[in-house]
Amino acid sequence: MAELSLEDGTLWYETRGDGQPLVFIHGGWMNGQSWQPQVDRFDDDYEVVTFDVRGHGQTGATEADQYSVELFTDDLEALLSHLDLEAPILCGLSLGSMVVQEFMDRHPDRAAGAILGGAVRSMPPLNMPAELKPFMSPLPALTTSLSLTGSKTTFRSMLGSIRATTGERWLSVNPEIQSQAIDAVDEIGRDEFRKVFDALYRYEPSNLSHVETPTLVVHGEQEAPLVKRQGRQLVSEVGGAERLELSDSGHLVNLDRPNAFNSASETFLETASAA
Repeated sequence: MAELSLEDGTLWYETRGDGQPLVFIHGGWMNGQSWQPQVDRFDDDYEVVTFDVRGHGQTGATEADQYSVELFTDDLEALLSHLDLEAPILCGLSLGSMVVQEFMDRHPDRAAGAILGGAVRSMPPLNMPAELKPFMSPLPALTTSLSLTGSKTTFRSMLGSIRATTGERWLSVNPEIQSQAIDAVDEIGRDEFRKVFDALYRYEPSNLSHVETPTLVVHGEQEAPLVKRQGRQLVSEVGGAERLELSDSGHLVNLDRPNAFNSASETFLETASAA
């Protein structure tokens, strides 16, 4: 991997292949390795870029006291500039999908395309006035849990709460993939876990009706119903966007159904590249 120096830390990234840039942004508490099935599929035809978002993977902790989706997007912009990438296709999962949405809001026609896996716009509670959200924040309880049990156990507790609410195998339908995701969480320190959660919770998306970027939204069948609803809202805002739901898959749809995800992405990429 290579590194990009930031004002308050170091961003670790990796590039493979040549061609039109295809940039992958991973989900919360994961790392760039979660895109391996897609990297292996597309690095023959594209310049594939993966990186570890600050607080995650080899990038790890940075000096910032508070994280935000906007800050993560600043880092994406810095990486694109550093690598001199024009008209990239951006592929984000979960937290990464938020980063891609923020980028498209800032640059409605800069990306050649966007693939949003497990696309989420904001964390529950939904439709709450922004001024009230800080007063309903679960962050104090989360901080207590982190201090007592650590990142891995706190994440397991979050998964249990989601499953109890939705009745779905939300994160992954594959026990091995779910176990690997939880192991990745175990590598993240308590403070970094809290800062990432805070960034997710506080993010308030803009209306994207001004965005011209061809967009594909992909959800797993076992995705939380509220998240699916957000995906449909997103598709209704972005002109020409389309949504796909893959059976036998959860939130980590690119890992649960890698061949189907890759096939759908390849069809979309051919169309986006031609445009």
